[in-house]
This record gives sequence, structure tokens and C-alpha cells, in this order.
Amino acid sequence: MVKLGSALAILIMALSAPVEAKTVRTETIRIAPDPDTVETVTIPSEDFLGEESEEAFETMPLPDQSLTPMPAPEVLYDLTRLPKPVQRMHAQLKEAAQLGDVERLRMVLESNEVPPTLSLTEIGDPIEFLKESSGDGEGLEILAILTDVLEAGFVHTDPGTPQEMYVWPYFARYPFAELTPEQKVEMYRIITSADFDEMQNYGVWLFYRVGIGKDGTLHYFVAGE
Repeated sequence: MVKLGSALAILIMALSAPVEAKTVRTETIRIAPDPDTVETVTIPSEDFLGEESEEAFETMPLPDQSLTPMPAPEVLYDLTRLPKPVQRMHAQLKEAAQLGDVERLRMVLESNEVPPTLSLTEIGDPIEFLKESSGDGEGLEILAILTDVLEAGFVHTDPGTPQEMYVWPYFARYPFAELTPEQKVEMYRIITSADFDEMQNYGVWLFYRVGIGKDGTLHYFVAGE
């Protein structure tokens, strides 16, 4: 009985003693996502910019509407649409040019209400200036240019204003980018393609042009800018 009691006492003590927990080892299994099921996340612009950049974006000025290209003007060829005084001045200039008579052109210039602009710098005698500007030294080349210019189409500019005028050739007031192949053929009767390339670089017509006011006053026959 003593042995049995001792055995029971030992068993009871063993059952009541704390059990030491065994450490469990774990492994992490990494699973690569299927590329066909991955969704692309778009970052909102406000998150990407940040508050300061967002404010700067909101205060960015809009494009200046005044820089919008103006529509191409109407190109005219019918001289009967010109006011009578303009028709008369056009006819007098063309007649003097076609006759190859520089002195006849002098008469036209001197009959003008005001001395027309023939140069962007100060000049003396207008006819002598035209002769000096002409490749042949006699003014005949300039008269040929004047003839070609006056035979081209023209435009009516600034109607109803003090600057109202009829301008030859129309290329002087026409957007270069909108010229059609047919118009360029017409233009190359007056200038060369090399001349046009230079004008495109400057963005403006640099060759000779004629401007006549609605009252028939010749305001200019000039080249350059």
C-alpha cells in the first residue's frame, strides 16, 4: 500500500506540473502574382503633383486668344471692284511701267497728293533712287517688277478705317502657310523660291509691294521691312 500511495503521489505531482511549450517553426511561402491578373493603378494627378504644384497648375495663365491666326483675306483680281480713283492710279502706274518710261513714272509720282514711300530710309530724287535700285542702272528692272506686282491679285485691307488700302501683290498680306500650289506658282512669277525661304524665316513679305488708298493716293512702292 505504501508503494501504491507513493506511485499515486508521484503521478499527481507530474500531472500538476507546468508543461513546457514546444516552439513551432513556420515558413513564409511567397506566391508571385499572375501577370495576366495584375491591375494597373493610376495615381491621381493631385496626389502626384502635391498641393503646391496643384495650385501652380490651377493658376497657370490660359493661352492669349489674341495670338489666334487671322483668317486669310479675300484675294481679288477684278479691277472693276476698285474705287474709281484707285483704278486710275493703278492704270497710270502700270502704263508708265509697261512703256519702260521712268520719267513718265515721275509724272505719276509728282501728281500724287503726298510723296509716296519708296524706301524705308531717307532718299533724294525718287526716280534717281529707283534707277540706283535697279540692276540695269536705268530703272527698267524696277519697272518690270512694278508691272508684275500690279498684275498680281490684290487685297482690300482695313476697310472703313483711316488705314483702308488696296495692296498688291496679295502675298504681302496673306498667310504663307495657307498658300496653295497654284498660288505659289503665281508668287514665283515675282520672286524666287530662295527669296520665299528667306521670307518664311522672317515671317513677313520682304519684296516689293504697292499700297493705294481708297482716294487713289499712292502710299508706297517699297521693298523690305
